[in-house]
Amino acid sequence: MNRDKFDKSAGDAIARAIREIEKQTNAEMVVVVRGRSGSYLHADYLFGAIVALIGLVFVLFSPIEFHTYWIPFDVIALFIAGAWISSRGDWIRRRFTTRKFRANAARTGASAMFYEAGIANTSAENGMLVYLSLLERRLEVIADRGILKAVPPLKWNQCVFELKQVGKQATPHKFIEGLRMTGKLLAEHLPATGENPNELADGPRIELK
Repeated sequence: MNRDKFDKSAGDAIARAIREIEKQTNAEMVVVVRGRSGSYLHADYLFGAIVALIGLVFVLFSPIEFHTYWIPFDVIALFIAGAWISSRGDWIRRRFTTRKFRANAARTGASAMFYEAGIANTSAENGMLVYLSLLERRLEVIADRGILKAVPPLKWNQCVFELKQVGKQATPHKFIEGLRMTGKLLAEHLPATGENPNELADGPRIELK
C-alpha cells in the first residue's frame, strides 16, 4: 500500500468529505491514517538474523578464503543491513509477522486513539473513529453508544464490513467513497438537528512515519 498517496492533498480531500458528512448528521467523525500501528522490531531483527545466517553459510562453505578475524564483523554488518532493509519495507514486515499480530496491532492502536482523540468524551456520545493502518492493511471502526443506538445493528455491521474491505487496498479515492457511504447511513438514522456542537476536529490525523 503506497503511503505517498496519503499526502497533503489527500488529507485536504478527506477533511472536506468529513465536513460534508457532518452537515448531514449529528454524528462526529474522526479519521486517522497511520503508517503502522505497532513496533515491528522483532520482524526487522528476524530478517536481519536470516540475512546474517545466509552470509555466514556463504563464508563457511565458499571456495573463496575469508580471514577468520573479519567473519564476526561481517556477520554483524549483515545483520544490521538486513534489519535496516526490513525497516524500510512494509512488505518484509508483513512477511515476517502473522496476520493475527497485525490485526491485534491495528485494533489496539484504534482503541487507544478512540480515547486519546477525545472521541469517547462527546456530550451526546455520538463520536466515531475510522482508523486506517497502512502496513497492516486494516481499517478499524469504533463508534460510541449514541451511534450504535441510532443505527440498526444489521445496517451498521454491513457498513463496517464494507469499510473494512476498503482498508485492504485503500487509496484516498476509495477511502473517501467509504466515508461518504458511512455518512449516508448516519444521515439516515442520526440526521443533523443543528443543535449538536462540533466537539471534534474535522481534519484527519495522518501519521505515516
